[in-house]
Formats: sequence, C-alpha cells, structure tokens
Amino acid sequence: MQGFINLNKPFGWTSHDCVAKARKLCKLKRVGHAGTLDPAATGVLPIAVGKATRLLQYLPSDKAYKATIRFGMQTTTDDLQGEIISSQPGAELDLAQIKTVLAKFIGKIEQIPPIYSAIQVEGKRLYDLARQGAAVEVPPRTVEIYRIEILDWRVGDFPELDVEIACGGGTYIRAIARDLGTVLNTGGTLAALVRTQSSGFNLADSLTLDELEAQLSNGTFQPTPPDTALQHLPSVTLPSISAQKWCQGQRISLTPEITDQVRVYEATRFLGIGELQAGVLIPQMVFEPIA
Repeated sequence: MQGFINLNKPFGWTSHDCVAKARKLCKLKRVGHAGTLDPAATGVLPIAVGKATRLLQYLPSDKAYKATIRFGMQTTTDDLQGEIISSQPGAELDLAQIKTVLAKFIGKIEQIPPIYSAIQVEGKRLYDLARQGAAVEVPPRTVEIYRIEILDWRVGDFPELDVEIACGGGTYIRAIARDLGTVLNTGGTLAALVRTQSSGFNLADSLTLDELEAQLSNGTFQPTPPDTALQHLPSVTLPSISAQKWCQGQRISLTPEITDQVRVYEATRFLGIGELQAGVLIPQMVFEPIA
C-alpha cells in the first residue's frame, strides 16, 4: 500500500498518536504525517503510507481552519488546555471593534509562536522548555494570512468569535487568538479549532479512524494515489528512453526553458519529482524507478 490517507483527527489525539494508529491498522512501518495538529484540535491530518512518505515534503503548505476565539481570558498555552493567566469579563466588547482591527492580521505578518509549541530553540522543543520553567525568548516568524472571515459572534461576559482562516504553513491560530485579544485590550485565547483544509486535502473528504478501520477490514479502502496529492505542481511526460535515463539519475534536456518543480511521468506512470532549470530536467526524488 502506498499513497495518502485524508484523516479526520479526533480531539485529544496527538499527530504522533494518529500515525501510530494508522501504522497498526495498515500493518506498515513507513507511515508519516504532514502538518502537525495540536491534541485539542480536530480535522484534516494528511497521513502518508509506504513510499508516499517520501513525498510529504512536496505537498502544498496552505491550510484553512474554523476557529473559536474567546475574549477576556489569557492562558499559558493560548488555548483552553493551559492554566488561566488572567480573566476579566469583556462584555463591553462589540463586533464593530473587532472588525476595525482584523485587517492588521491579513497578509504577511510577524507572529511569535506560543511558548507551548513544537518549535525548536537551541535543539530543544519549546513545550519541553516551558514545562521545565525555563525562560526562553521565542523568535518571531513571518507568516501569511490570506483571509479571515467572521462566521458568528456571541455576546456575554466572555464573548466568542467564530472565524474561518486561510493561511500559509507555519501559522499558529492560537497566536492569532492571543494577539487579537492583546490588540483589543481584553485578552484572548483559542477555544476551539477545526482544520478544514491542509496540503490539498479537505475535511469533507476525510475519514475518521473508525471509518478507516472499517474500510480496511472489509477491503474497500483505497489510499489517495501519490501523485493526486501533488496536483499543484506542473507535470512533464518523458518518452521511455528518456524516462529510464532520468530514473537512473541522469539529467534530461527539455523545452520550454523554465525553472520549476514538476511531476515526472512516462505515459500515465508517475515516476517522481524533478526540477526544471533552464531547459534541463534534474531528478530530485525518483518515486517509481523503471527496471
């Protein structure tokens, strides 16, 4: 078996837990995932099985989420899983105030990741350092937010905002919740998160672990073909002789003279990933060599 599983990650599971479960269900050792999800988040977690694990690095990085932000509260983890740092009712906050500042979060922005995150600083995970009580300066990173759409607004002592966010890879939605609360002088934390799109996979087409297990048991499961997940890349098709040379690590002259990462085929057979540089196709990853 080789290809991708569009998994709907359950609440409370780590991404590593899901990989371990998929490895057991599929009876395969080579299993990996794209785009880590926090245990408290649910939704799309692409799982690669078999040789498709070699393709994880080539998946598109764009993601989309539905998030609930609670105002009037700050926590150590920037979500409801952490300890409360401050709590002050924000009933006076209204939607008009939020709309005036949301524009600051669109486009390329500087974001400081949550202290409880998997980012490494000096070779150690931030969440490990945080649990040890170490004082760590978290470096900011540039992320890109394509769109934030307001879905719902609920008033109360701790009002909540439901939003849909489309963004580039590396974006922390917890940090958006925290920073939005800071700008509004109310405090803010992430109350719920569902990833609706990741690396070209959508929530509507995803499988729960129970559904995956049932399909594997009755023999109906078919993983997403390896190259289907790479449709964001242009493709080139080689004749048989050139395809064999390319699979052996040789460079192939092609036109037009462009620079781009491409899917490589012989007829309809997916061979791997190459890079076109000035009319020369250079092997990057040979997925299916020709004997």
